Amino acid sequence: MKTIGLIVNPIAGMGGSVGLKGTDGEMIAQARRLGAQPVTPQRAATFLAEISHQSDIAWLAPPGKMGADFLTALSLPFTLIDGSPDPEGETSANDTRRAAIAMVQAGADLLVFVGGDGTARDIHDAIGVEKPVVAVPAGVKVFSSVFALSARAAAAMVDAFVEGTDLTEVEVLDIDEDAFRANRLAAQHYGFLLTPNVQSRLQPGKEGSRMTPDEADNKRDVAEAIVEQMESGELYLLGPGTTVQAIAEALGIAKTLLGIDAVLDGKVIAQDLNEQQILALLDEHPHSTIVVTPLGGNGFIFGRGNKPFTPAVIRRVGPDRITIIATERKALQIGVLRVDTGDTALDATLAGYRQVIIGYDLARAMKVQAT
Repeated sequence: MKTIGLIVNPIAGMGGSVGLKGTDGEMIAQARRLGAQPVTPQRAATFLAEISHQSDIAWLAPPGKMGADFLTALSLPFTLIDGSPDPEGETSANDTRRAAIAMVQAGADLLVFVGGDGTARDIHDAIGVEKPVVAVPAGVKVFSSVFALSARAAAAMVDAFVEGTDLTEVEVLDIDEDAFRANRLAAQHYGFLLTPNVQSRLQPGKEGSRMTPDEADNKRDVAEAIVEQMESGELYLLGPGTTVQAIAEALGIAKTLLGIDAVLDGKVIAQDLNEQQILALLDEHPHSTIVVTPLGGNGFIFGRGNKPFTPAVIRRVGPDRITIIATERKALQIGVLRVDTGDTALDATLAGYRQVIIGYDLARAMKVQAT
């Protein structure tokens, strides 16, 4: 038997669909005012349902929405840890840290946490590399390489741990929250956590864009190709990233680097959109195209860094109306594209080989994996 602690951050990821860049501090109140719904319950439920070795696990959990509710829903036995917060009250980073310490003291062999980069930093602060962890991706910011590719991948990592796999150190990033909300991604090394060494289930770390002269020329070539293909009356939803930003530069318009902007007939009609704003625009402009570029380092086209592209939005636009662009160097470096929308059926629909525009009159077929 392995003793495993489950810690769920109930507010992680709630800012994603409503266009916020996180839910830390006072941002959770704004997310709720915008109608944000919890993300971690679905991720936690998927993770627990996919574990094969449940009979070999003794669970520890904080009360309520921080863990116990999800184990109870699946009739999984568990031990309630002491010193946990009021299950009906608002949770905080201190609650996460306190729960992690209590689990180690209770003899946990492994900790599982459901959240984002902020939760990973809290776990690091609490236990460092004293015990291994499995990180279920659920936050707005999920750039650290400690995270599994998806909730299902996290379940496979737990199974591997129960079977006796070895461990490895992985990086936790410190994301500058103010810079992220100001449309800049500023990240630096924060520390390490231990995790089961299942490289095929861990996401590679985020890599920044390299603005070499050749890379800049390549982005301009890709942008020119897209601009020439743009049709009158078509709504274009331009995702985050410097490669997509090059399209806006070719059109002579402004683009939010980390947001989703809407372009119609060569003009920006809305910027930094959330899910509901995108759906409202699609009511007015049903003929639409999503333009995305894979995240450097790990190849995600949906599920990391562009959370307002929710399953509802992607289904409305249609899987066949997605344009993927990348520079030749990035396409070669990432090798494969990934999706983790949280909707298993949609991820399966998006999987397979898709065309990626990597230059002017130049494209390549790349495999999209449902993680």
